[in-house]
Amino acid sequence: QVQLVESGGGLVQPGGSLRLSCAASGVPFSSAAMSWYRQAPGKGRELVASISTTGGTTTYVDSVKGRFTISRDNPKNTVYLQMNSLKPEETAVYYCKALVTRSAYWGQGTQVTVSS
Repeated sequence: QVQLVESGGGLVQPGGSLRLSCAASGVPFSSAAMSWYRQAPGKGRELVASISTTGGTTTYVDSVKGRFTISRDNPKNTVYLQMNSLKPEETAVYYCKALVTRSAYWGQGTQVTVSS
């Protein structure tokens, strides 16, 4: 049974930082391309960042470049999203996704609220 469990969300002031984690089980993690998505209230789900199986390639949506960093620790079956200089409009539920061959698996999400 595949499980992706996100953690690290919470309330942060504008300009603050958070580090999200996504722990995977039941999936060959080192073979999985991993991504972070977010969904703000009333909006569709948006791809934020992706990382290749080895971590050698990362991609970001333009709005977070230079502020967010995606990374992974394959021995720990965990992917991270370091978020700096957070903005109120980035308030959303953040989800991780694992893509293995042609199967996609999602976590339950973690709430990030950016507010003073």
